[in-house]
Amino acid sequence: MSDVLAGFSELVPPADPRTAWSLPEIGQMARTVALEPLVTRVLAPNPSAMTLDGTNTYLVGEPRSGQAVLIDPGPDDPAHFDRVTASLAERQARCVAILVTHHHWDHAEAALPWAAHFAAPVAAGDAAVAGPSGHVLQPGERLNLAGTTIEVVPTPGHCADHLAFRIESGAVLAGDHVLGRGTSVVTYPEGDVLAYLESLRRVHDLGPAALYPGHGPALTEDPMAVLDFYLAHRAFREQQILTLLSAGVQSVSAVVEAIYADVARSLWPAARQSTLAALAKLEAQGRVQVTDDNVRLLG
Repeated sequence: MSDVLAGFSELVPPADPRTAWSLPEIGQMARTVALEPLVTRVLAPNPSAMTLDGTNTYLVGEPRSGQAVLIDPGPDDPAHFDRVTASLAERQARCVAILVTHHHWDHAEAALPWAAHFAAPVAAGDAAVAGPSGHVLQPGERLNLAGTTIEVVPTPGHCADHLAFRIESGAVLAGDHVLGRGTSVVTYPEGDVLAYLESLRRVHDLGPAALYPGHGPALTEDPMAVLDFYLAHRAFREQQILTLLSAGVQSVSAVVEAIYADVARSLWPAARQSTLAALAKLEAQGRVQVTDDNVRLLG
């Protein structure tokens, strides 16, 4: 393995533009903050290695409308609910709808119970999240709510039902498609790297004025550079995998061990999911064959 790693270590990763930005340190994000007149962010108290500082819940609406749309309510946590209702009161607004970017519990758990409290409908890409009286969102749909227009942007890849929401200021609420720190996990088997790359290009083509992620700080300085980095990062990971396989590595576990050697082992299960998703892309292209933990290069 040492000979393999010698050549592997010569690969140069793309530079993350956020390293030069003045972003809050992890654990230092404000609990509640107005990001722009249309948007208030409320941080849920569920920090972890996977959720970073916690789930970002957003209130979106024209300030004088007396209404707001709640996007990604997050965990059904009493303290988080109290902060959200306090933010609604500060905006002098009532919740008129709950939108959810995707079905993962840290974004969607509170959707139905909070909808019952607010007497507001739920809308999501997954019928189970929207509930029996909710609305299943369609790609490109435009929602006229809370005095503003919210565009539904299909962003499958992290998972199949993932959506982002573009608002009138040009900002995109990105869910787990793009994070404020690090990179998003493409979950396997529900995730799809080919779909994820297409979704990154779709958001890139929108030219977002800002990216408001599901976890981590808002990305306002140069959101296009972050999207470019995300695309380059996926290409780099693929290059790492192919380099290892070309050097004789024959197991998924060994690929994960080599690529994520400097990452905490507690994150390796998520790293394995992203690796399997990348291998699934390569297998669909006829470049590798994967059987259980075994993988071999074709051609």
